[in-house]
Amino acid sequence: MTLPKLLLLALMAPVMVAGQRAPAPHQPEQMNVVLIMADDLGYGELGCYGQTKIKTPHIDALAGEGVRFTQAYSPSPVCAPTRASLMTGKHQGHAAIRGNKEVGGWGLNEGEGNAPLPDSEKTMAEWFKQAGYATGAFGKWGLGGPGSEGHPLRQGFDSFFGYLCQRQAHNYYPTHLWNGNDVWIFTKNDYFRPHQRLDAAPTDPAAFEQYRGGQYAIDEIDEHALAFIESNKSKPFFMYVPSTIPHAALQVTQPWVDMYPVAWDPAPYLGQSGYLPVLRPRATYAGMISRLDHTVGQIVAKLKEEGVYEKTLIIFTSDNGATFNGGVDREFFASNGDLRGFKTQMWEGGIRVPLIVRRPQGGAARIETYPTALYDLLPTLNEACGLGNATGIDGASLWPIIEDRAETTPRPYLYWEYPEGVSWRGVRRGDFKAIQPNLKAGSPTELYNLRTDPRETKNIAAENEGLVRDLERIMQLEHRPNEEFPLPGVDTPRQ
Repeated sequence: MTLPKLLLLALMAPVMVAGQRAPAPHQPEQMNVVLIMADDLGYGELGCYGQTKIKTPHIDALAGEGVRFTQAYSPSPVCAPTRASLMTGKHQGHAAIRGNKEVGGWGLNEGEGNAPLPDSEKTMAEWFKQAGYATGAFGKWGLGGPGSEGHPLRQGFDSFFGYLCQRQAHNYYPTHLWNGNDVWIFTKNDYFRPHQRLDAAPTDPAAFEQYRGGQYAIDEIDEHALAFIESNKSKPFFMYVPSTIPHAALQVTQPWVDMYPVAWDPAPYLGQSGYLPVLRPRATYAGMISRLDHTVGQIVAKLKEEGVYEKTLIIFTSDNGATFNGGVDREFFASNGDLRGFKTQMWEGGIRVPLIVRRPQGGAARIETYPTALYDLLPTLNEACGLGNATGIDGASLWPIIEDRAETTPRPYLYWEYPEGVSWRGVRRGDFKAIQPNLKAGSPTELYNLRTDPRETKNIAAENEGLVRDLERIMQLEHRPNEEFPLPGVDTPRQ
């Protein structure tokens, strides 16, 4: 079916369905899988999604021979919950981790880690490991610190290199990372706090050099990821690359900053909105995203060098929309496209994310409008690789859509909740999206028609009271209380 017909069907349908495609038998195969997830990368920050200022040629090339989803969503508007849903296939009403709950302190030797993913959860990595795959993770974990049950080596990964703790990942020049259960020391980096502020701009630009070190963490993480490919090229492998880029603080090595015009930055960022000061904030942010694109390019080149590119499924996505702090200029880059909102919010700008899937052997570029969430990736990969049928999850396989086939199970709705901040929850059914944007205060439900109003500028709840009640019932149905992450205004009294 052509894209216009598919779009017409999607607009007419009361539920989320794929168009009628030519059926074809699917034979699972032991393909390799590389899953790359950016951190706080906005929907509009890639060239293939409309970005005009930031250079992302390698990611754009993947989209040029793959499927580019235009209505893909993160399970949560922040980091750790999205990672938990991605790994377990459960939406946030059922997930074990629903917020960025911290363990330990912020300073050096004060402990590190985040609320651990329980042993009882079966992760994506465990499915692959059970099927005989080599499994490795390289980047930011955020689902359990040293010695915890949530440690990646206890959640199905054979190897891990990177940040276990999200707070430690606020600095790209850390004193250490983790190589499995062992500390990896950066001998050229001295400790400094990743949240500082200057009262006034220094007269000497060299003053900003204090917020750098001698070893950039991403360089070392990339080396370990590439070595994993080389070591496992003769057997099927699953490689998860949860990059820290472009999450603040704004830090990247100078050549990436110099790719972009000095005129972009008439003034430095002094740390007034959190994280670290930086001399050229816009150029640094763009350089970070181009550095992420370089990671993708290195991985693709390594897969080709080792002769496994054409037997590898590559997925690229982000954990939530672009942020509101740390010196990030969303308006300058149109980071979330023309969508409303940003990280921590459930308007489209906070949860709509890029999703690119490049199958083995590639293929013609295709745009897919089917609404999906990242908790769909676990059942998708299980079907694609023949790992088994996961039960007790909320995700639905996208593999028939990716293969352009007919056998797609209709999805009645997508669900979100977020207990932190003012506390949010929401549901999308067909074209309609209902959100409760301040559960703590008991604010009324808002309703938007995403087909006619993708920017969510007109709340139509008052004209559609019956539909609002239906969607509120879905919210109640999909929420299962979690003692560690109670939902304010639902599990606890309003404030």
